[in-house]
Amino acid sequence: MSNIYKEIQKRILVLDGAMGTMLQQYKFSEEDFRGDRFKDYTSPLKGNNDLLSLTQPAAVKEVHRKYFAAGADIVETNTFSSTTIAMADYGMENLVYELNYQSAKIAKEVAQEVTRKEPYKPRFVAGSIGPTNRTASMSPDVNDPGYRAVTFDELRIAYKEQTEALLDGGVDLLLVETVFDTLNAKAALFAIEEVKSERLIDVPVMVSGTITDASGRTLSGQTAEAFLISISHIPLLSVGFNCALGANLLQPHLEAIASKTVFAISAHPNAGLPNAFGEYDETPEEMASQIEEYLKKDLINIIGGCCGTTPNHITAIAELAKKYQPRQIKIVV
Repeated sequence: MSNIYKEIQKRILVLDGAMGTMLQQYKFSEEDFRGDRFKDYTSPLKGNNDLLSLTQPAAVKEVHRKYFAAGADIVETNTFSSTTIAMADYGMENLVYELNYQSAKIAKEVAQEVTRKEPYKPRFVAGSIGPTNRTASMSPDVNDPGYRAVTFDELRIAYKEQTEALLDGGVDLLLVETVFDTLNAKAALFAIEEVKSERLIDVPVMVSGTITDASGRTLSGQTAEAFLISISHIPLLSVGFNCALGANLLQPHLEAIASKTVFAISAHPNAGLPNAFGEYDETPEEMASQIEEYLKKDLINIIGGCCGTTPNHITAIAELAKKYQPRQIKIVV
């Protein structure tokens, strides 16, 4: 199969859209989330989308298939919360290896199926590695600023297990995404480097941070440029941003890093900002017109969608991306 490093030189690569948005459309009940296997489980399971890779694999497969049909080159595994730390909410820490392995396997099967039909356009699977629901840099207790809910080593161990399972399941690359705390991301990257060293392998790694609000900073206080600098010691396929903001609000932060790195640049923004009901209203056409500004300014190598985006959004983005050349990676002196 073609190497992603070759493909990224040829064209702007398209990442998929939101997994959660698509799974919500199935309106799965508590019983659907449980399936036969977990029907007697003591905790409520509705909302644990990653579990659907075990209990509703056909639906997860269908979502991947729809995104590839929409024009995606890369789909993400359904593993955003598949760490022991995040799964502790459901008491499912012991399922973490299986969740990651099966999610990777499902996505890889679809990618291979589509690539066989269109060998001139190979499809890839990115192992989605989310930020967890704890932060290593800040205290969750305003009365105890020195307290930490998680340590670097706990994060490293959790991320290592996730990484190993994703690789065993067949992912082509790893995506450390929605980074709100760079220390969490550093633990993930440390774990990935550890696995690469132990297995004597090289695997492409994407890192995508989150600018949380109009301050232009991550939750742990870094500007876009500071975030870039603090992860640039690792050999990465790409660095970029996703979530929190719509495409237009994300643009200045992409501009801040695009001229300062030899890595490829990625973006997968939300479909605008959420409305009063937490829903995303931006149409595929509206989102694509904003993303075109990235392309005109030569900012992007990988483009996709985050919260609120659907295959229709990805189709609009993919059609647009065909008209532009990928950003040339510049060597910064």
